[in-house]
Amino acid sequence: MSEQENPANGHDEDLETIEAALDADIEALKAENAALKEQVLRYAAEADNIRRRAERESNDARAYAIQKFARDLFAVADHLSAATTHAPRDSVEQAVKNFVIGVEMTEKELMGAFERNGLKKLAPERGGKFDPHLHQAMMEQPAEDGVAPGAVIKTLQAGWELQGRVVRPAMVVVAAKGAAAAPQADTPASNPYAAEGDASGASVDTKA
Repeated sequence: MSEQENPANGHDEDLETIEAALDADIEALKAENAALKEQVLRYAAEADNIRRRAERESNDARAYAIQKFARDLFAVADHLSAATTHAPRDSVEQAVKNFVIGVEMTEKELMGAFERNGLKKLAPERGGKFDPHLHQAMMEQPAEDGVAPGAVIKTLQAGWELQGRVVRPAMVVVAAKGAAAAPQADTPASNPYAAEGDASGASVDTKA
């Protein structure tokens, strides 16, 4: 019997054909599985990004919901600060002493409420570093003893920061860069009303 007439040869060829087809199907399924897996991972990443963005926006909405309300209270804080700074603590009258204590307690409660809601007071001390992101220079004066050029000489009005965002910059007097120290008597007078929230007239050109 010749090889062409041998039924086993035909059977082997059929098996090879079937195996080749199965291998092709397996490779196709593997590729499809990999593509589906990549698609699932991409959708999961997109869903996670959406969730994170929604959570961030929700947190921002909660954090800054009090911003407008807080702005309305800044003037109250300014007046209370001015009142406690110039309070007649040495008065011998008990009624005056009680009034001063009441004002101080009111300011303390307001500051506590601000702090609990994420508001931070910006009031750089004398000689502190001037930060243009947090402070607003209202005027320049000759550098004084203990104050480096470009540093803060005085805070005219405290600023406020809400959850890392500046709501109102601190208004300050800055030591002129390159200016030598000058006696206090030569220092131009600042606006006496600036500390109470009125910045008008505070921006004075001392070089004129």
